[in-house]
Amino acid sequence: MQTQSQFFDEIAKMMTEAAGAADGVRREAETAMRSQLQRLIADMEFVPREEFDAVKEMAQLAREENETLKARIAALEEKLGA
Repeated sequence: MQTQSQFFDEIAKMMTEAAGAADGVRREAETAMRSQLQRLIADMEFVPREEFDAVKEMAQLAREENETLKARIAALEEKLGA
């Protein structure tokens, strides 16, 4: 009976070690993927949200100013034409 118990103890020990090794491999792969993804994002030169919103607002103001100037030019051309 003692040999069976020792056999199962050894199997349980090997399974525990295998699970620990698999967890270590998983963590290592996760770390490698995370650093690779961060490097990829840094290389893509993404714009921060605040900067994007500021440029978007500037473009909107420029469009509005352009429309105002178009209306003024049209009014002046109408005056000159009449």
